Amino acid sequence: MRDHALFTLYSWAGTVSYQNIQVFRVKRTETVPSWNKMDHLTWHCLSPLGNLRFWPDDRGTINDISVLRVTRRGTQADHFTQTPLTPGTEVQVRVDWERRFDHMQQHSGQHLITAVADDLFGLKTTSWELGRLRSVIELDSPSVTAEQVAAIERSVNEKIRDRLPVNVRELSLDDPEVEQVRGRGLPDDHAGPIRVVTIQNIDSNMCCGTHVSNLSDLQVIKILGTEKGKKNKTNLIFLAGNRVLKWMERSHGIEKALTALLKCGAEDHVEAVKKLQNSSKLLQKNNLNLLRDLAVHIAHSLRSSPDWGGVITLHRKDGDSEFMNIIANETGSEETLLFLTVGDEKGAGLFLLAGPAEAVETLGPRVAEVLEGKGAGKKGRFQGKATKMSRRAEVQALLQDYVSTQSAEE
Repeated sequence: MRDHALFTLYSWAGTVSYQNIQVFRVKRTETVPSWNKMDHLTWHCLSPLGNLRFWPDDRGTINDISVLRVTRRGTQADHFTQTPLTPGTEVQVRVDWERRFDHMQQHSGQHLITAVADDLFGLKTTSWELGRLRSVIELDSPSVTAEQVAAIERSVNEKIRDRLPVNVRELSLDDPEVEQVRGRGLPDDHAGPIRVVTIQNIDSNMCCGTHVSNLSDLQVIKILGTEKGKKNKTNLIFLAGNRVLKWMERSHGIEKALTALLKCGAEDHVEAVKKLQNSSKLLQKNNLNLLRDLAVHIAHSLRSSPDWGGVITLHRKDGDSEFMNIIANETGSEETLLFLTVGDEKGAGLFLLAGPAEAVETLGPRVAEVLEGKGAGKKGRFQGKATKMSRRAEVQALLQDYVSTQSAEE
């Protein structure tokens, strides 16, 4: 069973230093001091899950036992571990620093972009999401131009090169300065001072998240573009720090693979793919025409065969619903039960049953059941999808029994 552990840890509140601690010792207890979503942070072991989606929790180990998740429950930081821990024992906590630092870069990057977008163009941030591969800032505007995106990207990277410090302060709830700090309000269960993260000369914001201590730690910010958001909003997609390097590495790997496959340089990739798409469409069109001609030929062969009548079955690996319907139309099987199938001989595929309307209405659902599929029909046709084409012989026997019974009754 996963252990649900609570911890008390000495406080580094009011500074950024706690964010850079990777290994420390602490006692497991049954109670924890105050931890509030947007106030000061009396730091517990690992950072809990933040508000909604935008701040993922820390990961790491406690006495080399994996921490699977950290959540906030009221004033408690709950750590879920792979195996139980004994209350009252001193333990060593090790932070997954690569994950922590990545979150620090993305979170500080979001603060910076939000402040610059507002300052340059009055674009307000309404929410954001720290994603696994990329992050998204929701801007309160139906559109953001390419020129605005370029200006925002240029400005944030200038400020990164300026090496502006990032500081953390605590303000009392009644401090007049609180009114000047950007934020979206406090949670209902807030208690204690307000924690404020400030980028020098750029932005002050209520925040309980982990951040870099200097904008130079962001290295670089790349804005990948924008997408249409919900309710007249625009989503701005960005990467910060090491994610930019990883994105470049991944993109370069894809570029090399495409160069080898397409036998041309990166500058010609798009044109080469367009040519392949056009060739593929032409081949598909020609293949469809040939398949239609083949369906007509098969239909005429079946109709002129001395075996025509009773129950006729046909299976082809290649084909589609149109292929089967052409055969049914051309044969005009009003008095004959025509059972057609296409697809994998033993796996999934399509089926069509055509013939006398009353017989098809009766047999269609039973055919679908035998083939473990679903279908529908009307006016002498029943067709659908099947998962067990290997049972076609059972269907043929079912149809033969029906025809024999009908003949005996007549």
